[in-house]
Amino acid sequence: MSITTPQGFTAAGVPAGLKSTGAKDVALVVNAGPRFDSASVFTANRCKANPILWSQEVVKDGTVKAVVLNSGGANCYTGPEGFQTTHAVAERVAEHVGIGAGDVVVCSTGLIGLTNDREQVLAGVDAAYDALSGEGGDDAAAAIMTTDSVSKQVVVEGAGWSIGGMAKGAGMLAPQLATMLVVLTTDAVVPAAELDTALRAATRVSFDRLDSDGCMSTNDTVTVMASGASGITPSPDDFTAALTQACTDLAMQLLKDAEGADHEIAITTLNAATEDEAVEVSRSVARSNLFKAAIFGNDPNWGRVLASIGTTDATFDPADLDVAMNGVWVCRQSTPHADPESVDLTSREVSVTIDLKSGSERATVWTNDLTHAYVHENSAYSS
Repeated sequence: MSITTPQGFTAAGVPAGLKSTGAKDVALVVNAGPRFDSASVFTANRCKANPILWSQEVVKDGTVKAVVLNSGGANCYTGPEGFQTTHAVAERVAEHVGIGAGDVVVCSTGLIGLTNDREQVLAGVDAAYDALSGEGGDDAAAAIMTTDSVSKQVVVEGAGWSIGGMAKGAGMLAPQLATMLVVLTTDAVVPAAELDTALRAATRVSFDRLDSDGCMSTNDTVTVMASGASGITPSPDDFTAALTQACTDLAMQLLKDAEGADHEIAITTLNAATEDEAVEVSRSVARSNLFKAAIFGNDPNWGRVLASIGTTDATFDPADLDVAMNGVWVCRQSTPHADPESVDLTSREVSVTIDLKSGSERATVWTNDLTHAYVHENSAYSS
C-alpha cells in the first residue's frame, strides 16, 4: 500500500546524513509515463521556502515527471545558496532520469534557517535513484518524516485504476495545507487541467480543514502525478471522489499523529448561512487555546465554544445557539441544557456540534487538544 501501487511509478528513500540520527532523509518518486500530467497546491504563507519558489514555476505547465524530497532541513531563509541547492538537486534528478530540471518538483522539510549540505543531498539523490523500485514506497514515506511517529500512506482503488499517496506532518497543521508534504500518484488517464480541478476540490475539504495548532508552515506542498498507465479514463466525479477520499485519509493520519495530542477533535457547524461561515465558526473554536486546554482536561466547557463563535462574522442570533459535545446537547438557546457531567471526554475522539440556525450549510474542521507534551515538543524541536 504505497505511492507505487499505481502503475508507472517507482520510489526510494535513503539516508544521506541530513538527520543526526542517520535515518532515511531523501526520497525520490519517478513517473515513467506514458503520461506526465500533474497538479500541485502550495502553502498560502507569504514566507516561502526555496523549494516552493522553485516548484511553483515547475508546475505551471502541468507536467511533472519526478518529485524529490528531503527531511532534516527546510531550506527556508537560507539565502541564494539555498535556492542554488534546490536547483542543483533538481538538475541531479533530471540528469539521472533523463528529463529536464523544469519537470522536477523539489520539497524540503525540517527547521527553518538550517542550511542543507548540498553534497550530502546530491549524494542522497544519487543513492535514491540507484534504489528506485516498485517496492520503494515504504522507504520513501519513511524518508520524509520529521517529528512524525509513524509514516502516512494510503491507496484508493478505482475501477481498473488506483491512487496512491504518502504524507508527512505532525505539527503546524493549519489551513491552506499544514506543515506537510504530500505526494499522490495515479495510473488513471486524467489531463492536467482536470487534475488541478480535482486536487483543489479534494484539498478544500481535507487538508484545508485541518487546523491542529493554528500555525502555517513555509514548505507545504501537495503534488499529484498521473501516469495514465492503466489506460482508463474515469469520470471527473469518480476521480475527484477517490482523490478526496485519499486526501481525507491522509489528513486524518496527520491529525492522529499531531505532536503531543491526547484528543482528536471534530468541530462541525450546522445550519450556517454559507459554507464559508460554517468553516469560519468551526475554525474559530479550533483555534481557541482555552477550548483546547479544556478538552485536554476532559472539561466540556461549552462557554468557551460560544465565546469563540462570537468572534466571527457569521450570521447567527447570539441568544439562540446550540452546542453538543460527544452527542450531548450541553447548551440550548445559549443557555445550560444537559448536565456537563454526562459528557465523557476520556476517549481520544471528541466531537463538537454547533447549530447556528441561520441556513442549511455545514462544515467540519479538525483539531487537537493543547497538551503539556505539545509545549515540550515545540520548546526543543529537532529535525
